[in-house]
Amino acid sequence: MKNRIIQFCLLVAVLGIFSESAEAQAKRTTRKRTSTTKKTTTNKNNTGNAAALTQAPAQDTVPAAPVAEAELNLGTVRKSLRNDNAIERNLVKERFPLTYEHIREDDAVYRQRVWREIDVHEKMNLPFVYKADDDNGNQRFVNIVLAAIKSGELTAFSPIDDRFTTPITIKEITEQLVGKPKTIQIPDWTRDPDGSLGYTKDSIVIDEFNPDNVEKYWVKEDVVFDKESSRLFVRILGIAPLKTIKNADGSFRDVTPLFWVYYPDMRPLLARYEAYNGKNYGARMSWEELFESRMFASRIIKSTIDNPYDQLISGFVKDPILRLLEGENIKEKIFNYEQDLWSY
Repeated sequence: MKNRIIQFCLLVAVLGIFSESAEAQAKRTTRKRTSTTKKTTTNKNNTGNAAALTQAPAQDTVPAAPVAEAELNLGTVRKSLRNDNAIERNLVKERFPLTYEHIREDDAVYRQRVWREIDVHEKMNLPFVYKADDDNGNQRFVNIVLAAIKSGELTAFSPIDDRFTTPITIKEITEQLVGKPKTIQIPDWTRDPDGSLGYTKDSIVIDEFNPDNVEKYWVKEDVVFDKESSRLFVRILGIAPLKTIKNADGSFRDVTPLFWVYYPDMRPLLARYEAYNGKNYGARMSWEELFESRMFASRIIKSTIDNPYDQLISGFVKDPILRLLEGENIKEKIFNYEQDLWSY
């Protein structure tokens, strides 16, 4: 009986040892599986990142060709390294326009608006095409205006109207003056030295600005009679250069305004530039004095006198000679109004 009890106890002890080892092995297997799962998850993430990197679009390492743009080349300003005059000329730099006399609205008993056209080919208007260089650049009037717009000193306005409503940039002006770059086909002598294969390549052509294409200017001004001072004042409001448009054979087609510039903004600039005077070189007047003194020849192309449809004279008078006579008629009406106010 004792032997059976001892054998039973030994069997229970052996079974207990086996159960403990089985639990230990089960725990080890669970830990291994857990760690394996973590590793698998990590591998999946790494695989996903690698796939994402593989599927990302490759960047082009070759830089794109720059887009050609038209440039407004006004020439290189070469300043003199010595005094290029027999005297020290400092008054030009110190000039400034005189302030306009104030006109009260109640005193303006007569007011009309007039548009004029200046032709640079007329003898009195030759200062507009004076082809000389100075320390401040070329002395053509259009070059002076364009240089000021390019530097930001002046603001140009779109020619869609003459009321200075829409500013435009120098880039837009350049496209009007020289046009957009053109792409043409030229022979490719590198691939086809003798031209027998007919290989060609693209070539970009950019026209240069020619100041001689600006042959006319429009001037917008108000004529006001001030009853307080009993004077007839003429105040310029704006100036617009006109570009000449030619046909393919070089013949004249038409003219078109490039932009409008507000004249009161131009006065300080024009006071620092001298206008050409071939009769008296030592006493040149400034451009501001030239406009204020009316030292230019022009013809009237439009006015508000008897013009309810707001048309140019060319809109209702087809003959060129009759247009000139109509402009002189408008000028005479303004003159007669001032003279009829006086009694002798």
